[in-house]
Amino acid sequence: MRVTLLRHAEVEERYKNCYNGHIDIGLSENGYLQARELAKELDTLKFDAVFCSDLRRAKETLRHSLHAQDANYTEKLREKSWGVHEGLSFDEIIAEGKVAYIDFLQWIEALDGEAHEEYVKRVEEFFFEFLPSLKKEDILVVTHAGVIRVLLSLINGITLEEAFGIKIENGSLTRVEIC
Repeated sequence: MRVTLLRHAEVEERYKNCYNGHIDIGLSENGYLQARELAKELDTLKFDAVFCSDLRRAKETLRHSLHAQDANYTEKLREKSWGVHEGLSFDEIIAEGKVAYIDFLQWIEALDGEAHEEYVKRVEEFFFEFLPSLKKEDILVVTHAGVIRVLLSLINGITLEEAFGIKIENGSLTRVEIC
């Protein structure tokens, strides 16, 4: 099964480089332009199924593509929830003085919201149980950088810390094979 992963286009300026999680924010002006350009590229491709995070930034990224009419919107493709830390940057969280950064796993466990084990499990079940059960060959998934990184960690057998070091640009496509 071939899966084309699309990270949503650029978000509103205030939320760039922040832990946005489940905040339902929209695209920036540049993000809307990215989305229109992406639609042209996506519309040249054929997919047997289309799935999209139910958050606004993902839906707005897909909106101008012909594939939007066939999309299944799901919360299973949401970014990890960061609870009270959503919408804050790393520096803003550190400045609060309530959480210190010691190492990657300590950091993601210390922040509020969805437990990282549950997040990884959610991504794993969607891509390795649900999608294969559909018996489709080519699938488009519009989602968030964190989801893509978790999937890359699982596929490539690398740590989450290594995967989260991978740059995933807004509006970029990543293609993977899932057996």
